Amino acid sequence: MNDSIFEMELNKIIETSNNNITITDENGIIQRSHPGHWSIYGMKPDAYIGQSVYELEKEGLLSPSINAIVLKEKKPVRIMQHTKTGHVVMSTGYPIFNKEGQLVRVISYSQDQTEIWKLKEQYEHLQRKIKGYQTEVEDLREKEFGVQSILARSNTMQQILKTINSVAKTNATILLLGPSGVGKSTLARAIHNQSDRSKEPFIEVNCSTIPENLFESEMFGYETGAFTGANKKGKQGLIEQADSGTLFLDEIGELPLALQAKLLKVLQEKKMLRIGGNKERQINFRLITATNQNLDDMVKKGTFRLDLFYRLNVVPIHIPPLSDRKEDIPILIQHYVEKVNEKYKTLKKVHMSTYELLMQYNWPGNIRELENLIERLILTTDAPTIYPSHIPYSIRGNFEQKKDPHDLIMIEEEFEGKLDLKKTLEDVEKQLIAKAFQRCKTTYEMAEYLGISQPSVIYKLKKYKDYFDL
Repeated sequence: MNDSIFEMELNKIIETSNNNITITDENGIIQRSHPGHWSIYGMKPDAYIGQSVYELEKEGLLSPSINAIVLKEKKPVRIMQHTKTGHVVMSTGYPIFNKEGQLVRVISYSQDQTEIWKLKEQYEHLQRKIKGYQTEVEDLREKEFGVQSILARSNTMQQILKTINSVAKTNATILLLGPSGVGKSTLARAIHNQSDRSKEPFIEVNCSTIPENLFESEMFGYETGAFTGANKKGKQGLIEQADSGTLFLDEIGELPLALQAKLLKVLQEKKMLRIGGNKERQINFRLITATNQNLDDMVKKGTFRLDLFYRLNVVPIHIPPLSDRKEDIPILIQHYVEKVNEKYKTLKKVHMSTYELLMQYNWPGNIRELENLIERLILTTDAPTIYPSHIPYSIRGNFEQKKDPHDLIMIEEEFEGKLDLKKTLEDVEKQLIAKAFQRCKTTYEMAEYLGISQPSVIYKLKKYKDYFDL
């Protein structure tokens, strides 16, 4: 084989290699390298031949020089380089010795790892954010709300909690207003736990679940023989059970008009009479009510008594829907993940990209919908980590339309559990080539974007053509 053919072959190997190859002599002078390789170091394509790697190292262009290290140590070396242009490069160098054992050449192979390095930094950043949510949940739990602590970081909810702290230890009647699922029951119990009545009963009544014909007997109780089928010993009503404690009437807007008048009488006189009884009983309880209806409109329509409304509306607290306080979503997710994991003895976790997706959703069912979704995901997801792909399409649909189909945030999901480093690196390369293919107009732009040679781009496009439908 003559020298010219050998030169052509060697140059073609260097140009088409997946790695960027650089060859130096025993003095560190660059003999051969691919022109496109040096752009990531901030050098022009024709400025490297004949340059000393020691000089380039002094100038900070090679930080450090892999070839210089191999010349010094006379053995294979692998390092990570950080270039002036902001690239992260993995370089591996090998010494070449002649028959007399003298080091005559150094060959180094370099791969631009910038995208992978950024991905690693992104992952670590997201992990720190999740850790922050965990710490925040733990701190909130240590507050005086105890087990029923209210998890909130939004300004609106912080103001609501301040109001609760101000009125909890009083006997003021409180009206909780807000759509279904925002946590009115949890707030009512928190108020009770903060009050001086915390060791006394907390009686919760959902006014929408008790049939109208049974409502009076359930609320006021009855005496022996009050009506056919009644318990022979009589029965204590829910109001009476709340004596000395707190009576929480949820969905108060569903209370029948006839019962509204009787409840008003109890609130005014602090006395009640069982059905079939003739002796009034003194009663002392703190009243909290809640509704998702507009009581003002009901008063105007004549379906809710004005005088009762005034009695209930002493301290109104408006709880906004979850869509208006999205800052609360991450810590609520973290709380329910821990709660459900503990319940079912599982160790599932939620990826940060899933947090971001769930924060974009409007949550028409509010906190109740969020809690139910987390429980369902933990029970039905086989993988240890819950990714956006595990979320029902009804929630993630709009998110997917906006998302780049080759978004690198999903790389971690694709590789979870894989142990084949070669296959994983190939898959990362595939994603990066596809991303460059979408963003760049020419193979030369792709080469500059990826920090590799244009022939390498062509080779990789052919290699992965089935991946992005060339």
